Amino acid sequence: MKTVTILVPAYNEEAVLGQLYDRLKIVMNGIPSYNFELLFVNDGSQDNTLSIIKSMRMRDERVSYVDLSRNFGKEIAMIAGLDHAAGDAVIIIDADLQDPPELIPEMIYYWEQGYDDVYAKRKSRTGETWLKKWTSSAYYKVLQKMTRIPIQENTGDFRLLDRRCVEALKQLREAQRYTKGMFSWIGYNKKEILFDRDPRAAGETKWNYGKLMDLAIEGITSFTTTPLRLSALFGCVISFFAFMFMIWIIVKTLLIGDPVAGYPSLMTIILFLGGIQLISLGIIGEYLGRIFNETKNRPLYFVDEYNNERALNQENHKVEKRTCVHQ
Repeated sequence: MKTVTILVPAYNEEAVLGQLYDRLKIVMNGIPSYNFELLFVNDGSQDNTLSIIKSMRMRDERVSYVDLSRNFGKEIAMIAGLDHAAGDAVIIIDADLQDPPELIPEMIYYWEQGYDDVYAKRKSRTGETWLKKWTSSAYYKVLQKMTRIPIQENTGDFRLLDRRCVEALKQLREAQRYTKGMFSWIGYNKKEILFDRDPRAAGETKWNYGKLMDLAIEGITSFTTTPLRLSALFGCVISFFAFMFMIWIIVKTLLIGDPVAGYPSLMTIILFLGGIQLISLGIIGEYLGRIFNETKNRPLYFVDEYNNERALNQENHKVEKRTCVHQ
């Protein structure tokens, strides 16, 4: 029998874990032709998330967990889960139940038809403000025009990945991650299914506009250098018009005798050019900061505990052990 791992990143999700487990248990029990591993990644939760997961494991041997040493963020939690997943396929789902577990049988069906990446696309986004919907739509339109990689719009992390997709993602060890783009970057045979996204079942969202802005910047700087090119192009255009304006001032002063404008126009031009320079330096700084972080070559995460066992401070110790067992 094939094994399917259901991967659930969790950060302070004590209010919703019971509902999530109940619905996932119904789904898993309804597909007896597969073995299931329900793998939780506790991303440094400060509430009772870990103790709830441990109690689930005591009742259900299908439950596994990876407890990270601190909060590393959802993107890192997902790669930690992929490193430890034992299944022939991995289904990533959020703990908040906005993505319905009842879609899992359909995902498995298409996987058996030969698709490697079965991703769920939202038809509607219940519970989200019009501003968040509009900014999300605008962001993906901009990102799509800036990169050559087809980034899927209105899709999240809810998807089924074949083992070869998982192995491909595990090779991408960059520290600053934009997993939604990585799903597209690795390629393979993809299948889209549509669903209506539900509001959050319980608890509070961990995504504020500041974190969403950080994620948007990660997406742009991870998959395109267009901002650097645009800043260079903008500088060339401004320099051209500045040169033409300089010629105009010289000609007007020498031939017509019109005095050169003074302080107000001079300050306007200086402040405008200074702002453009700071924007360009900021764009360069974003890319330079990414280079700085990547050259440190630090491990992506540390595991504090894995299935009731204290982990060594080696990122790949358990990963290598699980990989050998799987092979």
